[in-house]
Amino acid sequence: MITRRSLLQTAAATAFASESAPAPKGKADSCIFLWLGGGAAHIDTFDPKVKGDGKKQPGSYYGSIPTAIPNVHISEHLQLSAPLLDRTVLIRSLSHSIVSEHGAASNLMHTGRLPSGTLLYPSIGSIVAKELGAKTEEVPAYVVMGYPNIMRDPGFLGAKYGYVYLTQVETGPNGLTLPPDVNNARQDRRETLLERMRLSYAAREQGDPVVQGQIDVSRQGFKMAGPRFLNVFDLNREPQALRQAYGGEFGQRCLLARRLVQAGTRFVEVSFNLNFLNGTGWDTHNEGQLKQHLLIRDLDQAFATLLTDLERNKLLDRTLVVIATEFGRPPEFDSGGGRGHQSVAFSGVLAGGGLRTGRVIGETDELGKKVVGPLCRVSDFHATIHAALGIDPAKNLFAGDRPVPITDNGKVLRELFG
Repeated sequence: MITRRSLLQTAAATAFASESAPAPKGKADSCIFLWLGGGAAHIDTFDPKVKGDGKKQPGSYYGSIPTAIPNVHISEHLQLSAPLLDRTVLIRSLSHSIVSEHGAASNLMHTGRLPSGTLLYPSIGSIVAKELGAKTEEVPAYVVMGYPNIMRDPGFLGAKYGYVYLTQVETGPNGLTLPPDVNNARQDRRETLLERMRLSYAAREQGDPVVQGQIDVSRQGFKMAGPRFLNVFDLNREPQALRQAYGGEFGQRCLLARRLVQAGTRFVEVSFNLNFLNGTGWDTHNEGQLKQHLLIRDLDQAFATLLTDLERNKLLDRTLVVIATEFGRPPEFDSGGGRGHQSVAFSGVLAGGGLRTGRVIGETDELGKKVVGPLCRVSDFHATIHAALGIDPAKNLFAGDRPVPITDNGKVLRELFG
């Protein structure tokens, strides 16, 4: 006889087994993280709704078009991406509670956690760099093309897992290029003297992990000053037609990201911070809304070309491409015809990476104001990215002697694996 107690015990045991089951292990070995800083409007991009009037009638600002996923539509300004959507997973149920502050929300999306009074948490890029390690000492594991700030930092992991910051797509970091009056022999003498100084300082500060981390970074920098890394920046090696297909500055950054992962970089963040296209970037208050389509078209061209370029180079199955932003925008329009902030329901995209693509995760209501399908927390989003890269999202990192799980109890979207 099945009693109520036995039924509840069985259900509890099943749930526990499900939660404690090992995370799936994906086959991607690198990640390109496209960051739409400012808060991209989900209802104007990847989760379109009924069209509003830009004034009093709430809704999407644009029409929608069908995609390669049956019965799934996206913005009419994503025309190049629409037929490639079977290579992606649309996550339409991202949600968190930070609605007013861009910095705090961006930090949450980069670290997967709310700030702590005692720990500086590492960014997702630094975690990937630590867990996967460098493919080669000649190429950095973690590269950022965007705003260098604390949300992208290695936190308690230390300087060794920090990023190389790029401002130009056609030249490497200035610090890795020899001045014209310094030949190889002179550089060798400098490096020999510097190494003596490193060893002397390390001996005086024995056991200090900060000192050792800075020494490790310094040594790695010289190893990266060779042709393998610096040649990555020669975009003229690519066919002119491909460069044109990628489009403007953001597109050229995406092309460089492909070249970086091809050369061995594990995690590349490409920030779409070109505010001059519409005056406000993705933070489309007031008049920024009026020319938002320029941003969307730029994203569309770069993203679609990146997917096909990775596929052509047989890199898409092992490169996870992520589109992320700090929050979405509400369907209502402000007095200037723009939109405010909304964090309880917005969208993200995962593409390639060996995932089971061509599907949508989650759902929002008829205006995109709240999640009505399965919720995807930021920690779940991070856990899924880590799992796709073969990293156990429940594994402990250590801040000194203190264990800190890689994600804040994040649950992997298991339906994307297998």
